[in-house]
Amino acid sequence: MRNIRKSFQGVQALKGVSLELKKGETLAVAGENGAGKSTLIKILGGALEADQGEIFLSGRQPTLRNPQAAQSAGISIIYQELNLIPELTVRENIFLGRERTRYGFVERNSELAAASSLFQRIGISLDPDAKCADLTIAQQQIVEIAKALSIDARIIVMDEPTAPLTQQEVDLLFKVIEELKSRNIGIIYISHRLEEIFQIADRVLTLCDGTLVDDSSTREITKESLIEKMVGRPIESEFPKRNAVLGKTRLRIESLSRKGFVEDISFSVRAGEVVGFAGLIGSGKTELTRLIFGADQYDSGSIFVDDKEVHISSPSDAISQGICLLTEDRKNQGLVLQRSVVENFGLPNLASFSNRGFLDRKQEQSTYQVYESDLKIKTSDPTQPIATLSGGNQQKVVLAKWLARDADIIIFNEPTRGIDVGAKYEIYLLINRLAEEGKAIILVSSELPEILGMCDRIFAMGQGRIKGEIDDTGKATQEQVLSIAVS
Repeated sequence: MRNIRKSFQGVQALKGVSLELKKGETLAVAGENGAGKSTLIKILGGALEADQGEIFLSGRQPTLRNPQAAQSAGISIIYQELNLIPELTVRENIFLGRERTRYGFVERNSELAAASSLFQRIGISLDPDAKCADLTIAQQQIVEIAKALSIDARIIVMDEPTAPLTQQEVDLLFKVIEELKSRNIGIIYISHRLEEIFQIADRVLTLCDGTLVDDSSTREITKESLIEKMVGRPIESEFPKRNAVLGKTRLRIESLSRKGFVEDISFSVRAGEVVGFAGLIGSGKTELTRLIFGADQYDSGSIFVDDKEVHISSPSDAISQGICLLTEDRKNQGLVLQRSVVENFGLPNLASFSNRGFLDRKQEQSTYQVYESDLKIKTSDPTQPIATLSGGNQQKVVLAKWLARDADIIIFNEPTRGIDVGAKYEIYLLINRLAEEGKAIILVSSELPEILGMCDRIFAMGQGRIKGEIDDTGKATQEQVLSIAVS
């Protein structure tokens, strides 16, 4: 890719970026949210057209006017945001647009066998006839990977493929990548998990504000120097320190249960405290947050806010009790993608911005601008559709709308998933600030370093139960947390 340029609504997303990928090479592309990584691969995948620049494959210049043309040219893209049709089965999604037919009829058995073979290569057991709507996010990501592998591609682009995966699934994916490399397939790998870049990539291309700032072998660059190039400044510590001053118990859960999901969950969170929940996919972490927030109904148990029992049967009940939730899946559960940035910010705060039943849009926008500045949300215009923002900036808008509620109990479910190291640090600082203001924080994360680095106490979950509690997080290890979770 040579001198690729692209602008959106007057904002220059790519400023003459060039990229070279060799056969059998894994090239990592690093950079903060909004650096231009996703725009670059969408141009390569035919989803966007560059304003300027050229693309060559094996010395030839193909026309990549749409994703089908890119696939025909041997380019397969696994996007960060899942692109499956929920009501279709796993098999139907994998072969969508490339159905195996005979005499005008789909050869279902042939597709089932091929899909099963793909999952065997990845090392995952998944029913090809399962509906994608019934799968977890991790399972949906596996389908995306199988879908990409089903195309006889010479280039495979992976945009945050491991974000929802367990460590075991990540290890299996890396084995698949090594297999693809041995067959001279070139891999472009985008990840905010810098440890992965140094584990799997041969080279790393670093972007900053749409500009190429570095192209180095992973053997010649350190994690610290890569961070500095990405954010333009050194970061002293990955997890900022905080002096926890604990106050009264803000939230107390007693024997909360929902059959088939969580069983007999009891814990408490004090003002100024950050309590972490860790566990493998399917452990019940997300299901627990949904029960506390009223998104799902619990069968038995009690919820207490400030030592007073409350009955929460809907999210509006939880919000009225000062509880807010940053959902695991911001795209489908945290945002209305068709609406503007400022409208998404205002949704849970309409009462604050209304006068005699009419919405005061000036007040809504002026309040939003305070949080836009505070959280460093990058937009060209707050009235633009929120779907046009990067994943990190979308997450910041979700944060902003809840901060405007001034809730006392804040549940963060995977708050830094798909977010770059610079934005992560800003969110960590924000979590610490909220705790220092006396908020009670619940942090649910699949990233164990994040749990260990940010939390005062940790609960390890497995099979819908709390398997153990760790009070001294300063001396705890990832192995200790996992061993408790799987015990």
